[in-house]
Amino acid sequence: MRTEWIPLSAAALVTGVMALVLGALLNPLMDDATPAQTLRVANEQGARWLAMAVMYFLGSVALTLGMPTLLSLFTGRGRSVGLLGVAVFSVGIVGLAGFGMLLVFYKALLTEGVITNPGAIDSVAREAGLATMLYVWIGGFLLGILLIAIALFRARQTVVWVPILLLVFLAMMPIASRLGQAGSAVQLMALAAAFTGVATRASSPEHRAELRRLTA
Repeated sequence: MRTEWIPLSAAALVTGVMALVLGALLNPLMDDATPAQTLRVANEQGARWLAMAVMYFLGSVALTLGMPTLLSLFTGRGRSVGLLGVAVFSVGIVGLAGFGMLLVFYKALLTEGVITNPGAIDSVAREAGLATMLYVWIGGFLLGILLIAIALFRARQTVVWVPILLLVFLAMMPIASRLGQAGSAVQLMALAAAFTGVATRASSPEHRAELRRLTA
């Protein structure tokens, strides 16, 4: 990747993570929502539901364009782990686009009256193929973040709080929902701040000059 393109990729990375944060905050459902509540919310707050889906899709596209920014930091120590982390994380962010489209499809089924029974939602969610794809998407996203954090610790290309914030995001997964909207906001802002730190470092003149020396 040419160093002149890194600022554009860095901007895409920040845009993508902020779209992801906004999409998550737009989610009108609680984590423990019942199928009946899901059906009611999707019907009553359709505009917010669709906005969440759009943000997830845009976030996926922008994060994909931002991956070269991450790759530019792994030129020495931590390169192998970093490349693996970006590859695994890419599976997660591509799955994010699919999830956004799934939300739109689900809303369309409700609008056309195809789904009227709350129990059908549980049955669909337990379908083996769909469940497997969702687990692959979520697992790739979270495992990718963990590997990227480890690689950033080893590469020492960013300030230390960047990978620490990635680990904070992961550590809050089991408890964020119990803390309500505030807990989810703190968790998501940790992720946003970490990727902003990555983008800032990757697009800095010093780092770009170092990359030019390595590729000369």
